[in-house]
Amino acid sequence: MKISDELRTELEAAQWKKSTLSSSGGGNCLYAAKLSGDRYAIRDSEQPDVEPMILRGSVFRAFVGGAKLGEFDF
Repeated sequence: MKISDELRTELEAAQWKKSTLSSSGGGNCLYAAKLSGDRYAIRDSEQPDVEPMILRGSVFRAFVGGAKLGEFDF
């Protein structure tokens, strides 16, 4: 997905949140940010050159809900 200049500006200004379960040493960090238009962005701290993944709100909420239920406990 090519990120527009408008979205890039929003991503740069976004308030990224990191799980308290992430490593304090800078690794194993997945960040999430709420964007406009009921969208969310996620990014991996270990891959700073990879564009964040942009998800529709319904997709993000379904994933978070499934994670809370243990559906991704591989």
